[in-house]
Amino acid sequence: MKREKYHRALGVYGICENNGKLLVVNKTVGPYKSRFDLPGGSLEVGESLTEGLGREFFEETGFAIKVRRNLGVIDFMLPWQWRNVTHLHHIAAFYSVQLVSGGVNEPNQVEGQDANGALWISKEEVTSDNVSPLVVKAFQWLETRSLGLEVERFESWDVRE
Repeated sequence: MKREKYHRALGVYGICENNGKLLVVNKTVGPYKSRFDLPGGSLEVGESLTEGLGREFFEETGFAIKVRRNLGVIDFMLPWQWRNVTHLHHIAAFYSVQLVSGGVNEPNQVEGQDANGALWISKEEVTSDNVSPLVVKAFQWLETRSLGLEVERFESWDVRE
């Protein structure tokens, strides 16, 4: 019997909606590679949640933001063969954000950059094959104003090459 080994990742993510569309990024690495994901990511040492969100959002999209509200924390568990782990436990703090300045552009390629460009998508463009679970949850929040409480577990997950 194979023992599951989890990598726990904590990230901060911004939900930015305009005219029914959600601002997303193209992931280039990790379990959500070649899918749309929410702008955001991991914190750097000494960074607060909102500072990290502002930095990540700008790096990935080209937009400076104002963090409006903490929407809650959710988590996902999915199979992911990476280094010596078998699964990912992704903990995501969601925030409502407002664009302040800037515009969609090619992200500055900084060390550890895992996204390449941003765009606006509608719910009708979302499929289980083209987005991360975070995008699905963001559209759920836009419709219901609720993230739910329970972990979302995926028995299988296609990590693209």
